Amino acid sequence: MDCFIGVDVGTTSTKAIVFSPLGSIKGMANYGYPLLSPQPGWSEQEPGVIFEAVLGAVREAIAQADVSGRDIAAVGFGTAMHSLIVMDAQHECLTNSIVWADSRSLNQAERLKQDGTGLAIYQRTGTPIHPMSPLTKLLWMREQDLDTFRQAAKFISIKEFIFYQLFERYVVDYAIASATGLFNLEQLSWDGEVLQLLGIRPDQLSELVPTTYILRGMKTQWAKVMGLHADTPIVVGASDGVLANLGVGAIAPDQMAVTIGTSGAVRQGVPHPLLDREGRTFCYLLTANHWVIGGASNSGGIVLRWFRDRFGMAEIEQAKQQGVDPYEVMIQVAQTVPAGAEGLLFLPFLSGERAPYWNPDARGVFFGIGLHHQRAHFIRAVLEGILFSAYSIRTLLGELTGDSQTILASGGFARSGSWLQMMADLFGCEVLVPQSYEASSFGAAVLAMYAVGVLSDLSQVRQLIHICDRHQPNLELSQRYHKLFGVYQRIYSNLVDEFANGIEFKG
Repeated sequence: MDCFIGVDVGTTSTKAIVFSPLGSIKGMANYGYPLLSPQPGWSEQEPGVIFEAVLGAVREAIAQADVSGRDIAAVGFGTAMHSLIVMDAQHECLTNSIVWADSRSLNQAERLKQDGTGLAIYQRTGTPIHPMSPLTKLLWMREQDLDTFRQAAKFISIKEFIFYQLFERYVVDYAIASATGLFNLEQLSWDGEVLQLLGIRPDQLSELVPTTYILRGMKTQWAKVMGLHADTPIVVGASDGVLANLGVGAIAPDQMAVTIGTSGAVRQGVPHPLLDREGRTFCYLLTANHWVIGGASNSGGIVLRWFRDRFGMAEIEQAKQQGVDPYEVMIQVAQTVPAGAEGLLFLPFLSGERAPYWNPDARGVFFGIGLHHQRAHFIRAVLEGILFSAYSIRTLLGELTGDSQTILASGGFARSGSWLQMMADLFGCEVLVPQSYEASSFGAAVLAMYAVGVLSDLSQVRQLIHICDRHQPNLELSQRYHKLFGVYQRIYSNLVDEFANGIEFKG
């Protein structure tokens, strides 16, 4: 039986999963790598290290699946968005990969917002103006690192770097391009006005191709390392975000995908580009007939990890004794107090926030602390605060498309039935959990199936998805959560000026 590989090149690791044509997992591997911070606010990775992780993950996944390279019908690729690498004329890296979490271009992003240029660019490109964007990173480089900027032969993403190593071609799919701030959604081409603003030429960017574009004839040495045939179809694929929607089957407007991993995202499929008047949501391409709108949040599992590492020593010790994950213990502890943590609310903006506020100055806040509050209340407030952040994005999307009736959950939080029930209660709708938590990898494999003709339509993905868990909302708790959400919103609004002016919050 021919198999398909979905490769998901993420911020902290690369996953490669071998799937059968029916969607079952045959083998998988996960190779991690560090995030570098050479200066405060900078976030980078070494491109060569990530390429080695791709090679190793594919090789190990094939071995675990106990198949040969000739059994692989195609490989689909997904990568994290917003990365930027500068290449010289000899195809050597002049920079590391500057990733989405990098905030060095904060001033450039703020300037674009203040002078009105940013909103006009957003309306053409669908990428919110924020330091995550390659657009603002390039502005920073032109102003602060002119020597590197002038030496640049190519400005590329980590996906383009990987494909250049494999094929010696610079190609980029429409999905990754649509998350750069440089891509015109209507014309499906690089935006001339943006390039003029940046002072770069079209030939300094990669060749644009559809997400179903197939590359063949990779370098033999790398094919051998991965255990693939050199002529295996490599589908350029898309970004991890739009592939996560495809991987859970949320490509129609009546379903919404919520992913909470290190960060978080809420996304919805639409048949054509759809933009927010204030530039608060993104709009990225999956195929010409499938687009994904939504918002990304900084306030995901990284917030829970912060609480665990700083204050969760008791839960860590209990988890060791029970032989379970510390997060599992924390969530169990949170269940000992009622919804709403008896008046304790948490704004989870430990590293600023993207959607819907796009405020890098925002910071975390515990509100309503009383003498009756104990450790369990704080844990529950953190879990609920992360969900409030996701719900605020869902509310914004509802203004554009109307409320979705079903949520499809993916990411690490989807392993916790208790946390998912909190989401169902807060969102006030059914939450479905697909059997495979690795939505981006599966989405990459599904897109590869579509590209080589195994699937005739992307809607057929629903036939491959097995729902393993369902959570129905408790309407009484939904009403309680909606009242608390109003308080959550007012607390944030009342603190916006303090976030901006409070020097102690920065750095």
